[in-house]
Amino acid sequence: MTSTSRANTDIDTALAEVRQAYTVRNPRSRARFTDATASMPGGNTRTVLHYDPFPLAMARGEGCRLWDLDGAEYVDFLGEYTAGLYGHSHPIIRAAIDRALDRGLSFGASNATEAGFAAAVCARFGLDRVRFTNSGTEANLMALVTACAVTGRRGVLAFGGGYHGGVLTFAGGGSPINAPFDFVVAPYNDIEATLALIDRHGADLAAIILEPMQGSGGCLPAEPAFLAALRAAATRIGAVLILDEVMTSRLAPGGLASVHGVQPDLTTLGKYIGGGMSFGAFGGRAELMDRFDPRRPDAFPHAGTFNNNVLTMSAGLVGLTELYTPAAAAALNARGDALRDRLNALCRDADAPVQFTGIGSMLAVHTQRGPIRTPADAARDDAGLKELLFFDLLAQGVWLARRGMMALSLPIGDAECDLLAAAVAEFLAARRSLLARAG
Repeated sequence: MTSTSRANTDIDTALAEVRQAYTVRNPRSRARFTDATASMPGGNTRTVLHYDPFPLAMARGEGCRLWDLDGAEYVDFLGEYTAGLYGHSHPIIRAAIDRALDRGLSFGASNATEAGFAAAVCARFGLDRVRFTNSGTEANLMALVTACAVTGRRGVLAFGGGYHGGVLTFAGGGSPINAPFDFVVAPYNDIEATLALIDRHGADLAAIILEPMQGSGGCLPAEPAFLAALRAAATRIGAVLILDEVMTSRLAPGGLASVHGVQPDLTTLGKYIGGGMSFGAFGGRAELMDRFDPRRPDAFPHAGTFNNNVLTMSAGLVGLTELYTPAAAAALNARGDALRDRLNALCRDADAPVQFTGIGSMLAVHTQRGPIRTPADAARDDAGLKELLFFDLLAQGVWLARRGMMALSLPIGDAECDLLAAAVAEFLAARRSLLARAG
């Protein structure tokens, strides 16, 4: 037996043990899952939340903590995949929602809050105009169809490993239920190969869309030169450059575009900006966005019953203006940078094939050595080792994504960061011999 096959066998054995212990600890989550399969395919209505042998079900949350159906407590380092920035039931958010509820729901009319919220979003992220939607998926779809309508083209340049919503996903060769645009998929962070594709397909491209840091793809930052090259290429071929900042707008007071000095034509937003409510937005240059002005005889239509729902407008406005101020954004992301450095130092000291990537308050764990710049690099992670880390951290009260993604929320402080560092250190120590063989 080779050393590689022996390491894989050891990991499989360890995984069987932790899955069995997990099953014993969580009988109520297991029962809920079994019951749910009768009415939902796979007991699931959101694919990312499923994992074997069954997913945990949470009963309640408070601040940065969660409690599952069996009563176990976790520090929430997932932060609802970046949407849970304010933690659970923040009193200021709760008060804004209560005030909105007291005034009534679903007016079927404009309301008193949406214009102020729109002005705050535009000012914060450098947009001329903005339109609201109900999710980041919807925001990206609207941005893409806008680009197609104004250019008269159907092509869209996207990037391997990218994620722009449930019907716009490009990991592992894409999805069979992707929206039917004419996609050209380029390698992320590869300027030469991407420009060659743009030269070949430029006359057909309506849009270039990318995340300035791939979130679902493993928290892989775009390199500044790569972003600059795309901005120049989009201008040259007359395509609309769309920056998907649904996740990354939290990483700087004005989003990552402001850090890199790259001005997209359209920006898409979502996640935390709705204050924990369902939210999406697309906005940018007035020349493009004013095509939605219904006073124009040639206006584009834009529907959505809940686009301006009073819960999202109210929670989003107080969140953006009272809680996640530019100073708060800077502080949270500094905390995230310090935490990632601390975790990576633990991995280096243990000489383990484990590392954490990301920017600011977003981070992802990878189970390999060497630099990770591209989705192809991330694909070399040891999947079994990453799953083992996931279950070991769960057992120590750390809630994170099965794929290893984490996002800090405002309630997370020094004590919680210490707990995560201790949990990672315990994993590195307890699995030392296995990590040595795997690495």
